[in-house]
Amino acid sequence: MTAVVRPAPELFSLRGRTAVVTGASSGLGARFAVVLASAGAVVFAAARRLEKLKELADDDPRIRPVVCDVSRAEDRVRLMETALDETGRLDVLVNNAGASGAVRAEEESAEDFAGVLAVNLVAPFHLARLLAEAPESGQTRSVVNVASVLGLVSAAPLGGAAYTASKAGLIGLTRELAGQWGSSGVRVNALAPGWFPSEMTDGLFADERSRRWVERGTMLGRGGEQQELDGALLYLASDASSYCTGQVLTVDGGWTAR
Repeated sequence: MTAVVRPAPELFSLRGRTAVVTGASSGLGARFAVVLASAGAVVFAAARRLEKLKELADDDPRIRPVVCDVSRAEDRVRLMETALDETGRLDVLVNNAGASGAVRAEEESAEDFAGVLAVNLVAPFHLARLLAEAPESGQTRSVVNVASVLGLVSAAPLGGAAYTASKAGLIGLTRELAGQWGSSGVRVNALAPGWFPSEMTDGLFADERSRRWVERGTMLGRGGEQQELDGALLYLASDASSYCTGQVLTVDGGWTAR
């Protein structure tokens, strides 16, 4: 039987799909919500700051704001139930919400360490499981875990023990869930950005010394721009990556290639 060859633009379309994006009130998360909506998805944009989410929704009616603190299990359940109740399906999950923690390990308590893992690792696991347990929609479902190059390499002195551990754990979780759920039609991949502007990296790019550090360590000699993640996100979220699971797509200007 010959497979139907679809036009390339159709492969990246998300028309008729439902997507959930966490950490969507600013930075990369806000951009991710806009990109998925522009590809045709109904996007449930989740974060703690409702006013920021409403601004996104005002610009695109396909974006639905949902107040959610991903560190709270009940909020995670409510988020996924809201998306499922309103559209009858769950197709794409972008686990983007994240916490940074302290830079120096000796300044980070065990409780603080656990708090970062609760947001960066436990929440993505729970949300992914909720998507996998949702009724099948007739389409392959996609989980995109937003990891980081700091899950692959150390960035001392700018790293953080809890943050890097959580992102490395998220990459391991990605591979394991992909292996467990592949036969059920749930693809799980990770997107590992390098240095991009966000609330978390404002200080990095504002400081000339640290900005030059980024430029020296990046083969392209600069930090990334938000729109330079658009294609990678759409690839992993859409049918364009239908034979891709358990992978880490690194978009870092060559940072980890040295």
